[in-house]
Amino acid sequence: MNHQSRDLEQIQHWMQTVISWPGGVEAGIASEAAQSRIPLDIDALETVITRSSQLTSLERVGIYANAYYARLLECLSEEYPALVTAMGAQAFGVFCMEYLQESPSTSYTLGELGARFPKFLREHKPAVEAGEDGANWTDFLIDLATLERVYSEVFDGPGIEQETLLTPETLNSIAPEDWPGLTLKMAPCFRLLQFQFPVHEFITKVRNGDTPAILAQQTTCLAITRRNFIVRREAVTPAEYFLLSRLQEGLQVGEAIMEVSESGLIEPDELGHQLHQWFKHWTASAFFIDICQEGS
Repeated sequence: MNHQSRDLEQIQHWMQTVISWPGGVEAGIASEAAQSRIPLDIDALETVITRSSQLTSLERVGIYANAYYARLLECLSEEYPALVTAMGAQAFGVFCMEYLQESPSTSYTLGELGARFPKFLREHKPAVEAGEDGANWTDFLIDLATLERVYSEVFDGPGIEQETLLTPETLNSIAPEDWPGLTLKMAPCFRLLQFQFPVHEFITKVRNGDTPAILAQQTTCLAITRRNFIVRREAVTPAEYFLLSRLQEGLQVGEAIMEVSESGLIEPDELGHQLHQWFKHWTASAFFIDICQEGS
């Protein structure tokens, strides 16, 4: 095929393949994907991209490739600003380039670009030597990346803004004897997570313009949701986390309460006192969007 028979669409697909190829421009030109579009030796690159008075054809294509990856790095930095602060911009950039080589962008939206980044950090964390503390700064970074990604998913995902929400009055209208058989439908934007570090506090400080130190290890349970298009999070106790997780799994209220009472996470007397306050608060926070009675 000679260069005169190449149409615009063909050249555009070839160009996209070459500038986004993980191994660089020269590897992209030689790749099977690019060769299937335009069979080409690198010495003949000028038949597709002409040289300028100052730059070779390869250098001109390289500018677009560099700009492509610079844009992807910018997107990842915007999604993980607290991680950038914790790691430092240079180290973050190095990890991002390795990530992009392993997980190149394949979606029509850049909103999915960073979806696998927390998993990438987990898979590439240094091995812990015998006798070392199992939780270290790499675990903190993984927790941080995980929470920042969840914030993005909750913000972009389905929400409750158009839903008719439960009210405390609705719950108060339920007869006490009916409560054990209820199941509660959680909001689609509701998430429960447990971390080794209070990374939500670190993120808040970064958003306030601070440059905080890495926080000490502390098991942290978070409930996250979205109301009025604002992602909201709050720390919950281990007992709350346990009960909410069982309700999220679809257990009836009576079964879930029985399990938490047997878990040893809270004294039975205290549990009885807390249940009313918890359900009142969770309802006001729109954790639930519907109730179903047994047999309904």
